Amino acid sequence: MAVAGTASILLPSANRAFGYQTSSERPVFATIGLRNQGWAITSKSFRFADFAALADVDTNVLAENVAKVEKQQGKKPDAYKDYRKILERKDIDAVMIATPDHWHTKIAVEAMLAGKDVYCEKPLTLTIDEGKLIEKIVKQTGRVFQVGTMQRTESDLRFLKAIALVKDGRIGTVKKVTCSIDRMEASPVIPAVAAPEQIDWDLWLGPAPKVPYRALPEMRKGYGGGVPLYSNCHYSFRNWHEYSGGKLTDWGAHHVDIACWALGATETGPSKVTPVEYKLAAEYKDGNPTVDDRYNIATQYTIRVAMPNDVEMIITSEGYNGILFEGTEGRFFVNRGKLTGKPIDDLKDKPLPDGAIEKLYGGKVSANHTANFTESMKSRKQPISDVWSHNRMLEICHLSNIAMRLGRELKWDPVQRQIIGDAQANSFLARENRKGFEINL
Repeated sequence: MAVAGTASILLPSANRAFGYQTSSERPVFATIGLRNQGWAITSKSFRFADFAALADVDTNVLAENVAKVEKQQGKKPDAYKDYRKILERKDIDAVMIATPDHWHTKIAVEAMLAGKDVYCEKPLTLTIDEGKLIEKIVKQTGRVFQVGTMQRTESDLRFLKAIALVKDGRIGTVKKVTCSIDRMEASPVIPAVAAPEQIDWDLWLGPAPKVPYRALPEMRKGYGGGVPLYSNCHYSFRNWHEYSGGKLTDWGAHHVDIACWALGATETGPSKVTPVEYKLAAEYKDGNPTVDDRYNIATQYTIRVAMPNDVEMIITSEGYNGILFEGTEGRFFVNRGKLTGKPIDDLKDKPLPDGAIEKLYGGKVSANHTANFTESMKSRKQPISDVWSHNRMLEICHLSNIAMRLGRELKWDPVQRQIIGDAQANSFLARENRKGFEINL
């Protein structure tokens, strides 16, 4: 696991939001992006940090979360629509980012350059080249950066036990690993309508192309009296390539991550990615959707990935959500609810070696993912979900999406981190930010 520089925490000014004297006590955090996972990671963090500020482009969501944080910690955080106000503050040690995926890189890079440590939700990036930029800035600034792949810490350690079983040879030589990550839904035609008054739609789009807000009148239960069942915002952003990578980078960021860790492929990558069968929610031409009035992500898929040491990885929307490891001497299945198979049963008579999980984790397992982050802020070592290993596995998910968009197999150079012999496919490794939302380096 890569470790960045040993720069010390930048001491904030004496006028800290909650009167703390040094960063070695309780660090001061801010959360940017508050819907759903934004609140989830904030609520897990009160044991370890205090929140001085929150930011969201939806004023209803912002107000509700300000009230919840005030109730929890007894002090009201400042509220901002524009995240840059948070980065200007010297009393904030770290930011937690839970915006839609297309915003992650810009905010994360600018936060590090402003002297903040960063906890960013997965998937970390929208493109492969964004990952390379984040790695560069982590190394340049020495900031601590945790990615929100919490299966590395939580879920009753099931995934750590699974990796330890593979490392201890309990299924012999691994031959195949299947990551089942669920389907996405298609949508009907979604009309352009006026954006809700509480949302700054232009700011929500940010780096993404300027398009109309789209939504159907059907509503699902949620913040502010409900949100559209179908839209290009809120709960539905993962269904659009402009903002996310669908289930492949949502659940894939979890299960492919664990698979790569178990295979020892955290510093390398595949040789090729093959879309065996798939279905996209919209028609595509030259890798781009031909319409903009409906979801456009992959809804069903089976992807074959050629991993090092002749291991076959299958990423599929079929089957039971989780990871199936198969080797020359057995197989087992793991997800957030169970760890099953003969190698698991055999643990009764032949347990894992003492300290096997701690050795894998690099020490005592943290209480939760935020605890690991705050511990790393003190030690100035990178957390358990570092950007380097995360980007290596996320490249597999991004390549899978590119392969389906173009409808062909892709050969990958894991050293140069480039697609081999396919200029058109390589053009999808990056995207240009919309004018006015460039990354400020």
